[in-house]
Amino acid sequence: MPAQITEPRDINELMHRAQEIAGFNLQQIAALHNLTAPNDLRKEKGWIGQLLELHLGATAGSKPIQDFPALGVELKTIPINAQGKPLETTFVCVAPLTGNHGITWETCNVANKIKQVLWIPVLGERDIPVAERIVGSPLLWQPDPLENAQLQEDWEELMDMIALGQVEQITARHGKYLQLRPKAANNKVRTKAYGSEGEIIQVRPRGFYLKKAFTHQLLKKHFNI
Repeated sequence: MPAQITEPRDINELMHRAQEIAGFNLQQIAALHNLTAPNDLRKEKGWIGQLLELHLGATAGSKPIQDFPALGVELKTIPINAQGKPLETTFVCVAPLTGNHGITWETCNVANKIKQVLWIPVLGERDIPVAERIVGSPLLWQPDPLENAQLQEDWEELMDMIALGQVEQITARHGKYLQLRPKAANNKVRTKAYGSEGEIIQVRPRGFYLKKAFTHQLLKKHFNI
């Protein structure tokens, strides 16, 4: 199978490419692009996602838009165990901690990113060498009305706390499906946020993440596991 790095013309072509690599291990896919899988992911945390973006023809790079903007599709790799259970939360996007006046759920980046997601499960247990981790069957998903309503409720709760200067009080327990967590290369990175008196303070950047319970429920529903 030749390496394909042009942007897919439509969703059918994207899904065909994703289905073609189901059952491949990561080194087999990397070899199509003259790459070698790293020994571990500690220093290359995003390597699996970047490899699949390359292979499937994603064009967004690091821009805060969908990975396939012409198709309106976001790509998310999800590490799972042998029972199909997600091993970690799923990063959605960086959270804006200031300048949020007028943003609604309909216009926010979280809603845009998860409007239509191509999920690609990857067997990700740590005792399996990165090169030997198997790619699973793809799933093209859109939130149903109930999922969308709960995600909106979570987002509004978290954004209200940010606006009220309570960002430092937000824990991973807030939100049923969506959580806010520190997201930075290291502990020294800082960004602006509102304090409790409306003043500007410096905090660690935050990101929105989908909880494992949500993605597990999603995979169970669609793959009957």
